[in-house]
Amino acid sequence: MKSHKFIDLVTIYVHAGDGGNGSASFRREKFVAKGGPDGGDGGRGGHVILKANKDINSLTRLYFTPHQRAGHGGNGGGKRSHGRNGRDLFVDVPCGTEVRDKESHKLLCDIVTHGQEFLVARGGAGGRGNCHWKTSTHQAPREFTEGEPGEENTLRLELKLVADIGLVGFPNAGKSSLLSSISDAHPKVAPYPFTTLNPIIGTLVFEDYSRLTVADIPGLIKGAHEGIGLGHAFLRHIERARFLVFVLDMAGIDGRAAEDDYANLRRELALHDARLADRPSLVVANKMDLPEARERLEQFSGETGVSPIEISATTGDGIDGLREEIRKLCTPA
Repeated sequence: MKSHKFIDLVTIYVHAGDGGNGSASFRREKFVAKGGPDGGDGGRGGHVILKANKDINSLTRLYFTPHQRAGHGGNGGGKRSHGRNGRDLFVDVPCGTEVRDKESHKLLCDIVTHGQEFLVARGGAGGRGNCHWKTSTHQAPREFTEGEPGEENTLRLELKLVADIGLVGFPNAGKSSLLSSISDAHPKVAPYPFTTLNPIIGTLVFEDYSRLTVADIPGLIKGAHEGIGLGHAFLRHIERARFLVFVLDMAGIDGRAAEDDYANLRRELALHDARLADRPSLVVANKMDLPEARERLEQFSGETGVSPIEISATTGDGIDGLREEIRKLCTPA
C-alpha cells in the first residue's frame, strides 16, 4: 500500500458560519384582534476550532482539504422563534502545531497538549427580530437586522513534533537501526543515504512502565540550516526535544571522521536555533562491532574530550546500557 506523504507545513482557509437573519413577523391568531410583532432572532454562525489530537502525526489531511467551513446560523421565525445556531467545526491537528497568521507570520497559538482547543474563526452573530423594536409609540415595527458574516482567516500551520528525545546524526549513522533497537518503532532501514525521509517517533517503555518518546530526525549534513540536503526541512522537529542524542558512525564507513561529524552537527543545530547548543545531550558511538571503530574511537575522544556510549545497533551490544543512560538523563535530579 502506498504511504501518505508526510506534511508538516500547510496553509488553510477557515470560514466561520454567518449568523442567521432576524425575522419581521407579526402575531396572527384567531380571536386576537391586534397581533403585535413576534419576529425571533437569527442563530449564531458556527465557530471554527482547532483541536489537538495525539493520534495524528501529520498535517496531510489539511493539505488536501485546506478550506474548512463551519455551519451557518438559521433565520429567526414567528412566535419569537430563535434560529438554530450553526454547527461548530472542530478541526483535528497534531500535538505540536503552531498556528500563525499567513500575512504577518504572528504566532497566534502553540497547540501542544492533547485536547487543547483554539478558536480560529468566530461565527457571526445572529440578526435581531422585529420584536425588539416595539415601543409605546411604535406598535408595529418592521425593522429587523441581518446576521453578521462569520470571520474568515488564512492561517499557516507548522508542525513541530513533541518528543522527549531527538536522535541527531548524519545519514547512515544508524539512527533508524538504533530507534528500532530501543523502542517500539520499526522504521525502514537500508545502507544508503536518506533512508529516513520523514521524522519517526518511537516509545521507550521501561520495567516500571514509565515511557519516553524518541524522534528520529532525517539525517543532517553540513549546511543543513541553509537548506542543503533533506534534514533542513526537519530541523524544526528538534526544537521541542528535551534532550538530544548524537549518533555517530564511529567506523567512518562513508569516509568521514566522527569528530568532524560531531562538530558539524552541533554547529548546524546552533545555527538553526541557538538554544539547542545548551540542550542536555548524550553522544553515542555506533557500529562498534566493526574493527576500525576502536581505533577511531580513541582518536575521537582524544580530539573532543568526549567519552561516548559505545553500542552496535546491528548486534545489540550496549543497547541496554544506552537505555539506562537515557533514563538517567531524562530523570529529574
